[in-house]
Amino acid sequence: MTNPKSKIPNSKLHNWLLVVAVLTLAIAPLIFVRGGEFAGSDDKAEKAITEVQPGYQPWFKSLFEPPSGEVESLLFSSQAALGAGVIGYVIGLYKGRSQQQNSNNEHSD
Repeated sequence: MTNPKSKIPNSKLHNWLLVVAVLTLAIAPLIFVRGGEFAGSDDKAEKAITEVQPGYQPWFKSLFEPPSGEVESLLFSSQAALGAGVIGYVIGLYKGRSQQQNSNNEHSD
């Protein structure tokens, strides 16, 4: 679908606007929040619970605890990479299906 007044298809323009919006959301905190602490929510939740109820004992433990912080970071980044791969695959799959469907519609007309 293209805008008759513009040579750029609307979907491409929308995609680029989304990319710019995502980059802005990712970069803006790094620019505007100087000296900010970007700790994980687990650490903040544990700290808040300790402040509210100092004698709190968790009622269950994790099934697996990584042996060190580095291994935990490795597992977390691997999980993020795997998720990004799955999302990229699904987006590519749907884009390919859409292009194939458009191609079939053009050939049938």
